[in-house]
Amino acid sequence: MTTTLAQWLAAQPVDQKLASVVATMADASAEIAAVLRLAPIAGQTGLAGATNVQGEAQKALDVISNDIVLNHIRQNPEISILVSEELDEAVHIENQGGFMVATDPLDGSSNLDVNVTVGTIFSVLDARKGLLQKGSAQLAAGYAAYGPATSLVLTFGASTAVFTLDGSGTFVLTVERVTVAPASGEYAINTARERFWDAATRGYVAENVAGETGPAGKRYNMRWVGSMVADIHRILMRGGIFMYPLDSETVSKGGRLRLLYEANPMALLVEAAGGKSTTGQEKILELMPTGIHQRVPVILGSAEEVERVEGWYARG
Repeated sequence: MTTTLAQWLAAQPVDQKLASVVATMADASAEIAAVLRLAPIAGQTGLAGATNVQGEAQKALDVISNDIVLNHIRQNPEISILVSEELDEAVHIENQGGFMVATDPLDGSSNLDVNVTVGTIFSVLDARKGLLQKGSAQLAAGYAAYGPATSLVLTFGASTAVFTLDGSGTFVLTVERVTVAPASGEYAINTARERFWDAATRGYVAENVAGETGPAGKRYNMRWVGSMVADIHRILMRGGIFMYPLDSETVSKGGRLRLLYEANPMALLVEAAGGKSTTGQEKILELMPTGIHQRVPVILGSAEEVERVEGWYARG
C-alpha cells in the first residue's frame, strides 16, 4: 500500500499550517518538474539575458522556476515572506501567515543544457522572528531533485523522508527514514579549485587520494556533479561527504554557497538523517546570518568523514 505526501503530512506531529507550506513547495516542485521535462523542446534552456543578485547569469528556467514558486506561495495564506536566490530583496506577501520560505528555485541550472540533475532547495522559518535566523530555528526543509525520477526529500527536524513523483503528479513515499552511513569511501569536491584550497582541505583530500596506503586505510572515489542537490542526494542515499570549503578565491565573499537557502536546509536534512555539517570551524546550523544572501563554507555528510575534516581544521 502506498502512502502519498498528503497522507504522510496529515500524520506528522506538526502544525498542519506548517504542513501546508511544505505541500505548497511540493506542488511548485511538481510544476517545475513538468516544465523541465519539456524545456529543450520549448527552447527554454538558454540564458535569460540578466544576472541575479549574486552576479550570476540567469537561465530562462531560473526565472521561470522562481515565478512558479512565487505563484504557489501567493496562493497559500500561511506564507507571508519569500526569500529567493533570484530576487535582490525579500518579498513580503499580502498574506498575514506566520511562515517564511527561503529558496533556491533551481539549483545547478548551469547543468540544464546537458540534462544533468538539478533541483529546488527550500527552508521554512517562523516569519515573526525576522528574516535572519539560525539554521537550528528551521521548522522544515527540503529539496526536489529533478533527475531520472523526481525525488522530494523532506524533514521537520527529527528524521528525513524521500518521496517520488508518480505518473499522475502525486508524490509517493519511497524511503520513510533515511540514514546517512556513518563512514564512506566517497567524497565530493571540485578538484579544479585545488590551487585555492586551504591546508585542511589539502590534507584531507591527500589522505583520501592515498587510499588504503594512507592514514584513512581505505580506498576512496571522488564524485562531483556540480549541482548541490545531485551531490547531496547521492550522499543521503549511500553516504559520503560534500565539500565546498572556504578558499583563497572565495574568502572575500565568505564562501560560495548561500547560508539561508542552500547550506541551512541541506545541513538540517543531513543531520536529521544522522550525518554532520560544519563550515570547518563552526556548526552550520548555529551560524547567525548577517544578510539574506550571505555565503558560507559548506562541509557535510557522513559523520566520520566530517569529523576527519574537523580534525584537520583543529590542527590550525
